[in-house]
Amino acid sequence: MDSLLSAADTALRTLFAKPHAVEASPAAPFAEAALDPAQKRLAGALMRVNHVGEVCAQALYTAQAAVTRDAQLRSHLLEAAREETDHLAWTQQRLDALGARPSLLNPLWFAGAFALGVVAAKVSDRVSLGFVVETENQVSEHLQGHLDKLPPDDLASRAVVSRMKDDEERHAASARDAGAVALPAPARLMMKMAAKVMTTTAHYV
Repeated sequence: MDSLLSAADTALRTLFAKPHAVEASPAAPFAEAALDPAQKRLAGALMRVNHVGEVCAQALYTAQAAVTRDAQLRSHLLEAAREETDHLAWTQQRLDALGARPSLLNPLWFAGAFALGVVAAKVSDRVSLGFVVETENQVSEHLQGHLDKLPPDDLASRAVVSRMKDDEERHAASARDAGAVALPAPARLMMKMAAKVMTTTAHYV
C-alpha cells in the first residue's frame, strides 16, 4: 500500500505540480539568446520532447522502485528518480523561457512508462536494471541528436541538454555495475520504435 501511495503521489506531482530542482539549472549562467521565431519554435519543440523524457523517467523509476523487494536497489532507483526530478524542473524552466508548453499527452506517456517499468521489474531485478541501461543509452543518443539540432546561440538549452546527457550516461553505468543483464535485440528494437513514436509525437503535441 505504501508503494502504491508513493507512486500515486509521484504521478500527481510529475503531471500537475511545478517541479522543483535541488540543484540549480545548468542554464543559469547564460543569458537568453536572441533567437528568431523559427529557432525559438525548434528549441521549444526539442525541449518539450526532453521534458516528456523526464516525465517517463519519473514513471519508470517509480514503478521499478515500487516493485523491487531489494531495499538497496530501491534506494538506488529513488536516488536516480530524484536526479531526474532536477531534469524535469530544468526542462520545464526552458519551456517557460522559450514560450513553449509541455506535451498535452504527458499523462499517456507517464502511464506507458510506468507499465513498462512494472513489467520489467516483475521479471527480475537484473532485467529491470537492464531496462534502465538500455533506456538511458537510447536517451543519451537522443540527447546528442538534440545537441546537433539546437540553435548554436541557445547556450542555455544546450547547457541543460549536455548536463542531462552526462547524468543519463552515469545512470546507465551505475545500473550496469549493479548487475544489469543485456536485453535481447528484439526488446531493444521495440524500445527504439516506441521511443520514436513518442518523440515524434511530442515534438508537436
